[in-house]
Amino acid sequence: MSSPDEALQAITRGTSEVLLEAELLDRLKAGRALRVKAGFDPTAPDLHLGHTVLINKLRTFQDLGHEVLFLIGDFTGMIGDPTGKSATRPPLTRDEVIENARSYEQQIFKILDPEKTLVMFNSSWMNEMSPADLIQLAARHTVARMLERDDFAKRYKAGQPIAIHEFLYPLIQGYDSVALRADVELGGTDQKFNLLVGRELQKHYGQPPQVVITLPILEGLDGVQKMSKSLGNYVGIDEPPAEMFGKIMSISDELMWRWFELLSFRPLAEIEGLRREVEEGRNPRDVKFLLAGEIVARFHGEDAAKKAHEAFVARFQKGAMPDDMPELSLPAEGGKLPIANLLKLAGLVQSTSEALRMIRQGAVRIDGDRIEDGRLEIAAGESHVYQVGKRRFARVSLV
Repeated sequence: MSSPDEALQAITRGTSEVLLEAELLDRLKAGRALRVKAGFDPTAPDLHLGHTVLINKLRTFQDLGHEVLFLIGDFTGMIGDPTGKSATRPPLTRDEVIENARSYEQQIFKILDPEKTLVMFNSSWMNEMSPADLIQLAARHTVARMLERDDFAKRYKAGQPIAIHEFLYPLIQGYDSVALRADVELGGTDQKFNLLVGRELQKHYGQPPQVVITLPILEGLDGVQKMSKSLGNYVGIDEPPAEMFGKIMSISDELMWRWFELLSFRPLAEIEGLRREVEEGRNPRDVKFLLAGEIVARFHGEDAAKKAHEAFVARFQKGAMPDDMPELSLPAEGGKLPIANLLKLAGLVQSTSEALRMIRQGAVRIDGDRIEDGRLEIAAGESHVYQVGKRRFARVSLV
């Protein structure tokens, strides 16, 4: 059994902000199981490693004996979360919400303990709310306060439209905390405004205000932009083990430590020890093997992780991949870069003509897989290991 101080250390690891940490410590000292809420709009049902930063923290709470309230915002999903958006988002249909929610439920239990997780839908209470109740809820916040939110403020100043229903989104998300009597709510740094609305609404309704914990946004494979399926720089938790392993091995050595901090369950002291070993001369590739193996095992099991490791070694190390392989970022004008241009800009060939000739000869590989299409275009956000012939390698990220 962890002491309150030890529990606090585990909870705050890798977080961006805890509001208020003293309140969280007091609740941990009280010795009761806390109700820990996190909300997910079922707009993109395929989870990737970026989503798991928050879900991993929920698992930490479970391991400490607390109860997780995994809230699927099927009601708010039909509004469309305006957070970080420069335009009004189209709402989902009811059928889309239900289908996406079903997919979420199938994936989250690869991380969370089903016995300690309550999966809930905010339509359960919002569908019971009358128009008069909704107006009363709207009276709890002012337009001026709403316009303090960065994305709303930018759109207002730019003369871009803000629909009235978008103001309801943070209010309804906040009311979810009232309905669930949440002790703690987790969200990304971009959700801070909404999380604090929940804290204020709980005060209005006579409840102790929830502790707000924000988690950092995970950078994708390119190490620059946040992980996103639309940018192609993601690792999906349902991807095949070998593909997942190879993608993780493709990240830069610098990004590896960020991923260790936010995705690994290893003690921080162990991670710092690995960092010192690399500084003293250990090959960072060998440490990256540990990260890739841990993450693949989490979603596919130890046997699958071992086989993925062996397959990677067979494809790369036995092909004499150099330890000092260059790493570089290239601009992708228009969002894409033809493979022949990429190979030339990366210094792997002298000309695009040579690149096309090498592709026709079967001498070009991406992440160990031979490519045959000289018209292939690589999208911005992608990061891969490119090989030409037996000895020319480069790890390239498109930005």
